[in-house]
Amino acid sequence: MSEVLAKLKKVVQYVEKNSPYYREKFLANGIRADDIKDIKDFEKLPFTTKEELRNGEPFKFLAVPEERVVRIHSSSGTTGKAVIIPYTRQDILDWTEMMKRSLEMAGVTPNDRVQITPGYGLWTAGIGFQTGVEALGAMAVPLGPGNTEKQLEFMVELKTTVLIGTSSYGLLLAEEIARRGLQSKINLKKGIFGSERWGEKLRGKIEEYLGIETYDIYGLTEIYGPGIAIDCHYHQGMHYWDDYLYFEIIDPDTGEVLPEGETGELVITTLTKEGMPLIRYRTRDITHIIPGKCTCGSPFPRIDRIIGRSDDMLKVKGVNFYPAQIDQVLAQVPEALPEYRLTITHEEGRDRAVLEVEGYGEETAQEIKRILKSKIGISFEVKMVSPGSLPRSEKKSKRAFDLRPF
Repeated sequence: MSEVLAKLKKVVQYVEKNSPYYREKFLANGIRADDIKDIKDFEKLPFTTKEELRNGEPFKFLAVPEERVVRIHSSSGTTGKAVIIPYTRQDILDWTEMMKRSLEMAGVTPNDRVQITPGYGLWTAGIGFQTGVEALGAMAVPLGPGNTEKQLEFMVELKTTVLIGTSSYGLLLAEEIARRGLQSKINLKKGIFGSERWGEKLRGKIEEYLGIETYDIYGLTEIYGPGIAIDCHYHQGMHYWDDYLYFEIIDPDTGEVLPEGETGELVITTLTKEGMPLIRYRTRDITHIIPGKCTCGSPFPRIDRIIGRSDDMLKVKGVNFYPAQIDQVLAQVPEALPEYRLTITHEEGRDRAVLEVEGYGEETAQEIKRILKSKIGISFEVKMVSPGSLPRSEKKSKRAFDLRPF
């Protein structure tokens, strides 16, 4: 039996024994852990969905006695009812190790001063990053979200070397630093950004304004939190910790497991989690597993950067596309800035897609329109708007608005 299969069988046996919810679910589907003889048998197990986590009482997936739960976190609830996630002491230690590895992968050392701008409390990001920074031995500067004036003050006075946050807030801070001419007064070397999908155009702009190298970190509350994957110095995909997690890529429509290298929906199984282990959890995030070893030499496998969510896909004029494809198009037009706003309406019996892009020039608009038509197959109305005129966010940015009544 392979090492991977042994780990998968062990976690299935664990939930069958300790999780009343999974035990009943397996029984209803005629499944027994001992019946898993190979990976194909594991792939027959039913998926776990966010809808299941939302339905019923908060601790229905709990697999330990309640007195062993030392902390809870919660999903943001932006797409529906928030999900409560219980953690044991060992779960916290495992998550801390993954976060520590992520910081080390990004080149953070004990000599760094790390400014943490994500939220604290029920959200996993703030405290997750802080525990990882402290485990590494670096200096945590836990400012939390917002208060840009205070962020800049601490960044200058404490000589912050690493900035952590959402890419949206990273851009806001970068633009403010450039506007105030503070580049010579800051000591930033690296930025680690997550919690939302962001493209190469936005990455390039933040790096240009701040003179730093940026890293894309991945995670979700249901699976510990941030720190389950991150890109390395070569930026050829995000390494994930396969001693803690098992990744599959499926066709989001059929549920079929796709061969390595094909793009689909990421499905995650926790291998060591005690409090709320999850079997074949559908993340809805779209990516693919990158074949082969990374140039950096790390033994940990990689997924590509997230290009969107299966439930983010838009259909306009009969054509399906992801907002991430707009990012890819803007990356091909040097005169276009990374911020945009897509508004979809239905007027006089037909769809209308209006794309506002920061930048200048009718020629730029026409070039964006031409490439969008070529790459996606839709005629967008492209309007250039002045730099800085679109809304900025201290948290996650929403750039696509579907206002159709159906």
